[in-house]
Amino acid sequence: MDIAMIGLGRMGAGLSRRLMASGHTPFVFDRNQSAIDALASEGARPLADLKDVTQLTPPRAVWVMLPHGEATESTIRALADILSPGDCIIDGGNSYYKDDVARRAFLEPKGIAYLDVGVSGGIWGEREGFCMMIGGPEAEVTRLDPIFAALAPGIGDLPETPGRDGRDRRPAQGYMHCGPAGSGHFVKMIHNGIEYGLMQAYAEGFDILRNAGTAARPEDERFELDCADIAEVWRRGSVIRSWLLDLSASALAKDQALESFRGHVADSGEARWTLEAAVEEEVSAATIASALFARYRSRRESTFSDKLLSALRAEFGGHIEGGSKSERA
Repeated sequence: MDIAMIGLGRMGAGLSRRLMASGHTPFVFDRNQSAIDALASEGARPLADLKDVTQLTPPRAVWVMLPHGEATESTIRALADILSPGDCIIDGGNSYYKDDVARRAFLEPKGIAYLDVGVSGGIWGEREGFCMMIGGPEAEVTRLDPIFAALAPGIGDLPETPGRDGRDRRPAQGYMHCGPAGSGHFVKMIHNGIEYGLMQAYAEGFDILRNAGTAARPEDERFELDCADIAEVWRRGSVIRSWLLDLSASALAKDQALESFRGHVADSGEARWTLEAAVEEEVSAATIASALFARYRSRRESTFSDKLLSALRAEFGGHIEGGSKSERA
């Protein structure tokens, strides 16, 4: 099935490579020619210009994988002037869900379908598969199912959840249709808010463990603990095991003092949007709020917990410490 990928950064390139590994041959475009050339050398079909998406066989599908904001907005508006009725634009970046609602209203009179896809998986998604939360018309999600199925992790070795007989099988494959335009990015927004809280809990816990030998504690209650080994043992059957704990163990095994990190923790903006939604709905979100504010504080004075947060962002997303707030998670 023809699809174009616009934006070949870490995620866009990973999505393209996973599609190729599944037998699809995506068209690819980026402002950086070397990014296009790299994927073309692996079998992708290069586009010289955005308007060349017309080379795709109708009905066309164009996936935009760019930073949220003006880069995504201007690209979608440019595509709206290039594509034809029956075509589809997909935004797989970390866009604000309210922008998705506005885009659907803009594109619908032109006969162009719009899907918003929240994508989780980071730099590991190319190998492990990408979890996807999709908003937009059901008919278009169904038409593009071969693309989503190719990108998703699949069931793998994870046991099926009891009691799901008769339900949609796609969530068990790692992707789902959430509802109308905006719902995909809304679900991903909350996903990232939860991620902030989980990361903060691990970071604070390991900070306490690392400082268990401080002189502030009674001498007979001081412990010199091996955080790398603690992370490893917790991975094995404990009730707090998770992929984030796996990544913590990996980071601590490489450098238990995390000396290569300053502890300056950026944020993607999605936790801010999550808190806006919580205020609108009058829902308490104290853990997520605390985690976000801790990131703000880290930019003035950092702790070991901040270093672990930076290390986790590097492990799952390849984020460079001290980057802009437009980065993922």
